[in-house]
Amino acid sequence: MSRKPGGKKNPLLAAERADRNRNIFIQVAVAAVLIALVAAIGIGIAVKKARKDDPGPTPSIAATANPNPSGVVGSITDNGAIRIGKPDAKVTVRVVADLQCPACKAFEAANAQVLADAVNKGTAAVEYNIIAFLDKASTSQYSSRAANASYCVAESDPTKYQAWLSTMFAQQPPEGGSGLPDDKMIQTAKDTGYTDAALAQCISDRKYNKYVQARTRDVMESGIQSTPSVFVNGRKIESNQEIFTPGGLAPAIAAAAK
Repeated sequence: MSRKPGGKKNPLLAAERADRNRNIFIQVAVAAVLIALVAAIGIGIAVKKARKDDPGPTPSIAATANPNPSGVVGSITDNGAIRIGKPDAKVTVRVVADLQCPACKAFEAANAQVLADAVNKGTAAVEYNIIAFLDKASTSQYSSRAANASYCVAESDPTKYQAWLSTMFAQQPPEGGSGLPDDKMIQTAKDTGYTDAALAQCISDRKYNKYVQARTRDVMESGIQSTPSVFVNGRKIESNQEIFTPGGLAPAIAAAAK
């Protein structure tokens, strides 16, 4: 039966309509919250991925930075090695090392002077791939911090790099300890003649940490299985006598220069 005009509204129908409207509002609100939540999660994932994929700053050595009268210059190679030498050097020595590695310290003690002499005479250029795979051997990620410092000093003045590297190896901390603190590495740079005011911040901020990690992965994935790994004109030096005997690498460099 139809309701006469002007008659009273049905309270049950009004209540049902209110409930329906309320349910629709709740569903819309829940959907909006879910959409916002999904969007926030998506943004969070994107931000994390962007941070992960961000390669960070790349070290570089200006062609005219700190010109050396002897003609020794520095550069960063495509595989992240710090190349020290004269442009016309006939021999390339590649050294893959970790500043926390005891065997690398022994190699440096035996051949640092050989490498420095070869660079200064123009016989060889040395490419130092300083990587960081021994962070587990310290409580402060010393390998990574030291590798970062290696790029910082090389970028500041490559002509002093070999002296800094030798000093760092000479005071290598024992495995399992906290490693050298940043201020000690900064002081070592000062002791070897570095005066760049920006160097301390580069070391303490770990400016090139992401670059260090990426290059370390690249080097390890290229087939390097241990440090030190030493190559002369691409030939790997397998003899322990050449690597660990004082001056042992000199004959291999001299032979490659002929």
